[in-house]
Amino acid sequence: MIPRELNVEGKTVVVTGAARGIGKGIVRVLAESGAKVLATSLTDRYLEPLRQEMEASGHPIEILLADATKSEDMDRTVQHALDLWGHIDVFINNVGDAISKPMVPLPGSEGTTPVSDDEWRFVVDVNLTQGFLGCRAVGPHMLGRRKGKVINITSFAETKPGIDRTGYAAGKAGLGQLAKSLALEWAPYGVTVNNIAPGQFPDSDNLSPEDLQRFRERAAANVPLGRAGELREVGLMALYMSSDASDYITGTTVYVDGGLVIS
Repeated sequence: MIPRELNVEGKTVVVTGAARGIGKGIVRVLAESGAKVLATSLTDRYLEPLRQEMEASGHPIEILLADATKSEDMDRTVQHALDLWGHIDVFINNVGDAISKPMVPLPGSEGTTPVSDDEWRFVVDVNLTQGFLGCRAVGPHMLGRRKGKVINITSFAETKPGIDRTGYAAGKAGLGQLAKSLALEWAPYGVTVNNIAPGQFPDSDNLSPEDLQRFRERAAANVPLGRAGELREVGLMALYMSSDASDYITGTTVYVDGGLVIS
């Protein structure tokens, strides 16, 4: 029998960017553990198949199409969850993306295209602004209820940036600091705000079998624990952070990265 503090049966959870990759891993674990999950995504391409998968497994979820970088969509997401359940226990901001380009052309790299204004805004919006909008949308409900948990999915790049990913690292670091600041603001009202920072997790929905194998080989060479992560492992951390067992944790980042951030 698991400790009662780890039981999420009946907890209501919203997960953005949930249709594939890390989001899918989080949704699967939470739904299998008895949570009521609303999964959102920008498109239906992977979201409806996920809904069908979870229904077939006996762990049905709710789904909603929404753009996490638009305030009206995040407001609509929160309202939809409230219409479904009357309250929201956990809100997980999981949207993110990267563009691998240098900020300016580097000496000796003629022909390299630097990051454009539009690309910079996209990367910052999809990694940082989405978290701000999600928190702003759900904040009044949780603060009024004096109870709730916000979890931002950042990245090991929050602390350890990489070449050609300046915007991604800046966005994830900003998201990490957003959580710390909000954790201080919202602590007096019983609302916690934390980050989960994954390392190298392949998305089989977005990679060919050959690319997936190459991804795993690179991770085996670069990650201290010698392998890529499994999506379920982020889901298990989200399970802990969504449970009452994490009630005394706020304003922190938990790295699920096989040791990348310390290597």
